[in-house]
Amino acid sequence: MSHSPSDFTWAVPIMRAGYAGRGLTYLVIAGFSLWAIWQGGSAQGTSSALGQLEGSAWGAAVLVLIALGLAAYAVWRVVDAIWDLEDYGTDAKGLLARAGQIVTGLIHLAIGIAAAAILITSADGGGGSAISTAVGRLMSMPFGIWAVGVVGIITLGAGLYYGRKALREDYRDDLQANHFTLHWNPALRAGVLAQGIVVTVIGVFILIAALSADPGQAGGLGQTFTWLSQQVFGKVLVTLLCLGLLGFSLFCFVNAAYRIVPKAADEGMVSLAKRLQMG
Repeated sequence: MSHSPSDFTWAVPIMRAGYAGRGLTYLVIAGFSLWAIWQGGSAQGTSSALGQLEGSAWGAAVLVLIALGLAAYAVWRVVDAIWDLEDYGTDAKGLLARAGQIVTGLIHLAIGIAAAAILITSADGGGGSAISTAVGRLMSMPFGIWAVGVVGIITLGAGLYYGRKALREDYRDDLQANHFTLHWNPALRAGVLAQGIVVTVIGVFILIAALSADPGQAGGLGQTFTWLSQQVFGKVLVTLLCLGLLGFSLFCFVNAAYRIVPKAADEGMVSLAKRLQMG
């Protein structure tokens, strides 16, 4: 069956696979981190958490699912941004949101490539942040430092957008109304807020890297955990963030199952926000 130019239903399976892969990634990271903290250790960064999977019987299969899922998520983000499938618009706010989609897609693609590299090279995941490596490569290009600065600003904006989304519960516009989404909203909200905190801190790290022309200053989740652990009540803060990331993992799985894509949704589909307005 052929599709019309405005028929974007083909993008929905890519979106669902992407969010499932993303949810699995954060489930692994938060799970390993909370276990390490329980055992008296430190929270695990993305590379370290994925590296621990490589030595287990089922870990290789999980790494394959993560790599494929995050590749699908990156494709979905680019497709979503280009065709504006979620109706952000073309004003300044909409264009910033769509640029943030591409950046977050590329970040997750880098994580997916890292997962695949662990499988191919049997690396232990201790080779440093995929983000700092990508920043280093970008800096080596003409006008690379300026490009890194722009990426940092967009990433910071994406983090603040997640925080606003959590506080205003705007994500309810994008979810189907059903028994699960109606009753698990506190966990979903905490997850979105935790992701906002992580992305905001990563954006700051990338900006610092640009200002100092030092790619080593850029970092991902591992560097975020390290920075938080150095603050007052650091272990408590890191534990709370890991619990929040468990909530974000749940949020991703819920999106994989129940997310509404405005330009590819059935007309009779009712969002969580609309159902709550209706009482």
